[in-house]
Amino acid sequence: MKYQGEKHFAYSQMKMVPAYFSLITLVFLVLSGCATLPENVDRQVSTVLQDTADTSIGRAVKKGSEEHPGKSGFLLLGNGLDAFVARAVMADLAERSIDVQYYLYHNDLVGNLLSYSLLKAADRGVRIRILLDDMGLEGRGMNIATFDSHPNIEIRIFNPFSRNVFRGIQFLTRFGSVTRRMHNKSFTVDNQATIVGGRNIGNEYFGADPDLAFGDLDVLAMGPVVKEISTSFDKYWNSDLAYPISTLKGIVEVEKLDKVRPDWERFIDEQKESAYYSALINSDFARKLKSRDLKYTWGEAKALYDQPEKIQHDTGARELHLAPQLAPYMDQLTDELLIFSAYFVPGKEGVKFLKELRERGVKVRILTNSMASTDVTIVHAGYGKYRREMLRAGIELYEVNKKLTREQRKEKKGPGGSSKASLHAKAFIFDREKLFIGSLNLDPRSVDQNTEIGIIFHSPELGAMMGEGFDKDINTKAFMVELSKEEDGMELLRWVITENGVEKVYTVDPYTSIWRRFLVNLAGLLPIESQL
Repeated sequence: MKYQGEKHFAYSQMKMVPAYFSLITLVFLVLSGCATLPENVDRQVSTVLQDTADTSIGRAVKKGSEEHPGKSGFLLLGNGLDAFVARAVMADLAERSIDVQYYLYHNDLVGNLLSYSLLKAADRGVRIRILLDDMGLEGRGMNIATFDSHPNIEIRIFNPFSRNVFRGIQFLTRFGSVTRRMHNKSFTVDNQATIVGGRNIGNEYFGADPDLAFGDLDVLAMGPVVKEISTSFDKYWNSDLAYPISTLKGIVEVEKLDKVRPDWERFIDEQKESAYYSALINSDFARKLKSRDLKYTWGEAKALYDQPEKIQHDTGARELHLAPQLAPYMDQLTDELLIFSAYFVPGKEGVKFLKELRERGVKVRILTNSMASTDVTIVHAGYGKYRREMLRAGIELYEVNKKLTREQRKEKKGPGGSSKASLHAKAFIFDREKLFIGSLNLDPRSVDQNTEIGIIFHSPELGAMMGEGFDKDINTKAFMVELSKEEDGMELLRWVITENGVEKVYTVDPYTSIWRRFLVNLAGLLPIESQL
């Protein structure tokens, strides 16, 4: 499946039908009546398995928990290869259950490798529950239904599109329904360990794409916070918005999986000669993970997440939202807020809030994508209109440099290399003591429209590590955006970066054409900020 970004659905299809096209509107209304979903009556309630303390992962967690009572353990996964290894090894170690929840799950090398690990676990008797958003599944229903036909695997689709009407039309006729998606990302094994963060399942998120290196971040967690992630999963899994794939596509006979299994195993065997597969097998991280030789950081933690009903209610139903749960941590800030957000559209309220932090003496530093590095240009239009106001308030803005040096490519990719970098991480660091890592971008779509999840945890050690890493590398890996005032009083933006020890200054968005800048500025005039 060719890569499409997280915000890959076409904004142009969402809400631009002029009122005077009455005939077209009538046609859409007629078609919307055909866009029906089956009754979701076959959905059986199931919950996380609780009796898993005697599993191999459970015993390992117990040892750490006894040494750190009431606290959870954490391991940051910044390297894409390590992030995949962590999931694959956890799947191999699973004994009772695996719960998988993702926005995008690509049918590519990484997607197939992980699916094969899940299949092997299911063959061992492990219960597999997979909950996927429907955004990236067009044309893949039958393949997924085949996987679902395994007696130990069940797949549900969250907020599905109708299967009897073209999707593009549904963006118009069901606007406000199918345009609101489940963006959550979690991978939980035996209710003992979980991985939560920014990564979907696909080559570009795990260092296997030769053309794009996503800078992303997950956290592997164990201890009490895992139970909270499992509670969140159960809420989504048992929601009336979660449809069993068999309800949408019809029952697929179990033997069908047996017919495609040889082809799948042949595909996996063919990958064993690839650089990526070799890197996985020889990974030092994999060896340490299997031998329990990794050092975890322990601290208090809490899972924060939107309620699944969020997408069924008006955006004003704040009691269903994740964002207000972050308010107490924002209110406690005294020194610094570090923000990593792939898509950053603060809006007027967000800018007002950040300015208030500055007035309190809190340093605010933000890393997001540049116009060149972003995978969704129209989102940059929403961000660009707020740059000057934030800079005037003393907020520091940094934008990712899309070009990687050879050393940076090796660091990010391991076995291969990538010509383009793009930020995909979503993380906040509060006073270098508390960290939030999850799926939440600071934009209207994440905050108001979609559902999100993350873990906030207390760790001065990891907070200091990430903060110091930011201090050390930011001037060479990202452009610092500055506001300069000319003699005639005009304010101009400048992008400053250090390359090979020399400071370089750009006076327009780096690595962009006049045409691209024109289109971005034009898009900034459109009244679509709530959908960005």
